[in-house]
Amino acid sequence: MLALDPKNVMARGEDLPKIRRLMRSLPALGCLAVVLSMPALAVAAEPVAPKRFAPGLVSTGFDDAHVSFSPDGQTLYFLRNSPDFAHWTVLVSRRAAKTWGPAEVAPFSGRWNDGDVTITRDGQRLFFISNRPVEGAAPRPDTEIWTMDRTASGWGPPRHVAELSSPGDEWFPTMTDDGTLFFGSERPGGKGKCDLWQARWQGDHFAPPENLGEPINTPDQEIEPWISPDGRMLIFAGKGRRDGRGDYDLFVTFRCGARWSEPRALRAGVNSSSWDFGPRFSPDGRTFFFTSNRSDWPASRPRPISARELEAALGSPGNGLRDVYEIPASALDLRSPCPEGR
Repeated sequence: MLALDPKNVMARGEDLPKIRRLMRSLPALGCLAVVLSMPALAVAAEPVAPKRFAPGLVSTGFDDAHVSFSPDGQTLYFLRNSPDFAHWTVLVSRRAAKTWGPAEVAPFSGRWNDGDVTITRDGQRLFFISNRPVEGAAPRPDTEIWTMDRTASGWGPPRHVAELSSPGDEWFPTMTDDGTLFFGSERPGGKGKCDLWQARWQGDHFAPPENLGEPINTPDQEIEPWISPDGRMLIFAGKGRRDGRGDYDLFVTFRCGARWSEPRALRAGVNSSSWDFGPRFSPDGRTFFFTSNRSDWPASRPRPISARELEAALGSPGNGLRDVYEIPASALDLRSPCPEGR
């Protein structure tokens, strides 16, 4: 049996009652114990590596990216894109028993560029980005944040979040339990081409966005933040950072009092020499998902391949277009460096 370690927020599932009792006596355990108010997570006994998620449905050989789930885990949203990643459509699949049903274009998507779906933990609001027009019929030259409210018959009509509008692109909105929205933005006033921002909910609108500042934002790019429901742990994609490996890499930082800790790159093979971005957890917190365009293409082959084999390889996941990957959250060692998290 694994010894309980109050420095590690993860433990075997069978230790859950013991961990919960420990958490009541130690209110300042590491941050992922609070992430999503999740069940405690299992410590990986052996090294594990990311694997493609839902081959044939989400990872297909097309350009597929950015999964998100309804709070009950029964509905899955993801993006299917043009190969140049310039056009995105939201697809939706619903779970039947233990399998996912066929993917369909989401009712609110299919006409404009739509992406980065997230649903609040209470299931009452859905956020996404889009270049759909706010006025007139022409698409915008940038992406804006939109939202929909849950109604008795499903999602209501999309509404533009006008108070968060800017001349630049907005990316990947995610919300804490207290209503603070974190997102990437290319708006003026940042440190780099794209920075991470937060905007606090005021009851009927968002307050003006606040730049997260150093050490998160840099003169290069920080995009696509996933924030824990308690606002204490942030995972984001960054470019040009000191310990990055590729074009975009995934980093984690923790709120220590009024400051954020120095971001560190995620481990366990999450980052590669390619794009690694689109961070997300499953509703139960046990699985971490991300998007990557890492390729399985070999540098050479033991023999020439046929045209049919070539076409099959080019039309399969791992062909250098984007796929969605999953890995147990326990493999990431998401322990807070903050004094209160030790």
